[in-house]
Amino acid sequence: MQQILIIDDDRDICLLLNRFLTRHGFKVTEAYNSKKATEALDNSVPDLVLCDFRLDDADGSELLVKIKERYPHVPVIIMTGYSDIKTAVEVMKLGAYDYVTKPLFPDEILLTIKKALVSDARPTHYTNVTPSSNGVGDKPAVKNDKKSDVSLTGEYVSGDSEVFRNILRQIELVAPTNFSIIIYGESGSGKEVIANEIHRRSKRKEKPFVAIDCGALSKELAGSELFGHEKGAFTGAVNQKVGSFELANGGTIFLDEIANLSYDIQVSLLRMVQERKCRRVGGTKDIELDVRIIVASNEKLWEAARKGKFREDLYHRFNEFSFEVPPLRERKEDILLFANHFLRITNRELEKQVKGFTPEVEAIFKNYVWFGNLRELRNVVKRAVLLSDGEYVDVKTLPFEISNFSKLQFDVSPAESFPTVAAVAAKADDLKGDAKRNGEINLKSASIDAEYETIVQALKQVNFNKSKAARLLNIDRKTLYNKMKQYKEFNNLQ
Repeated sequence: MQQILIIDDDRDICLLLNRFLTRHGFKVTEAYNSKKATEALDNSVPDLVLCDFRLDDADGSELLVKIKERYPHVPVIIMTGYSDIKTAVEVMKLGAYDYVTKPLFPDEILLTIKKALVSDARPTHYTNVTPSSNGVGDKPAVKNDKKSDVSLTGEYVSGDSEVFRNILRQIELVAPTNFSIIIYGESGSGKEVIANEIHRRSKRKEKPFVAIDCGALSKELAGSELFGHEKGAFTGAVNQKVGSFELANGGTIFLDEIANLSYDIQVSLLRMVQERKCRRVGGTKDIELDVRIIVASNEKLWEAARKGKFREDLYHRFNEFSFEVPPLRERKEDILLFANHFLRITNRELEKQVKGFTPEVEAIFKNYVWFGNLRELRNVVKRAVLLSDGEYVDVKTLPFEISNFSKLQFDVSPAESFPTVAAVAAKADDLKGDAKRNGEINLKSASIDAEYETIVQALKQVNFNKSKAARLLNIDRKTLYNKMKQYKEFNNLQ
């Protein structure tokens, strides 16, 4: 039975989640603060952690870092009361598997949990590894889309734009070689899946593909994760561990966010690249390796090397071939292709029959900037399908800042090509205020907005602690969540 640790200072939420997840066959442990969470983690290692973003005694992101330092392979899902892309990007960079917004939808949280518990969906995973190597088997490929020349593995299809077709041509060119490759691109743009496609088209395709999220590795554990360790090498090393490079021997290793590795680990990595050997932490014997290396970064490694953040000699070792994955906003021809792909996947997962998007929604998708790229698009489509009660996704199921993006006016500096997340949020708030002042919102709207403003002020007063805010408002937390849900649904209907 798989074990889930729930960390939330709201005991009612913990109780409801406990009952719901227990009914679905999980063993659940509850912790109401970071201290209790630490004690629970000391007693046993869970298969998954559900953690609130704001706790009475800690910030969820701080607790996330601590969990990932101790247990890099345990997926952590962050729960937050606000659909905030900036928060989402922050926790994803810190190693969270995904995030869900409160109030929680049972189908959505269960679907996210089940996907996270599939090993090849975790930030650190292994594909095409035999059981004797602690792997999870082959990852199924997505069938070819009619509009695409090539299908990529996982929840991803190739784009139809010319800029992406150029990437496909580069993949075809470099895949059969043994070149080391650097893939540049923003968070959520699909760098890992492209790396997997390169492996799938290479001569190493029958061997392991091992993916490591370097951003989720602490300085203390990175050496052990990459190179392995011997029993007794350090406190807590109760067994011998095979490192990721050994697991990838004969195949391909993908190191995402490579610039996050510490200088000491970069030195060890340089030795491995030069000599094609590694030594486990605490070991005395070198292990011969034949591994193709693909790395990815959302910042240019030559700039990081110039600033002293990344070894220049290591950069040159990796830079035998490189290309950049453009952000989704620069591939408008691909947006609806991906949106429909995610729609098909979500229909299958939720057992729904949503046929497509209304013309208005399609226009909105094409004009939005998609800060989180494919990951944000996938989450928006997934949530919209969940909320849809008709045959087509319509505007009322989209977040306010997305559905009203075309109405927002921005002053973008010459150095910027699009507005920031903060600018969009601020303009969206202004738009709500204008509608209220111009009498475009009816009495029900005004009442809900006034109630919402009172709740927001109370939350700000107590630093967004939900329990304290509920006490300040003289309501229980369940009522507080219901009020926020009521406001959110009403805005989607406007």
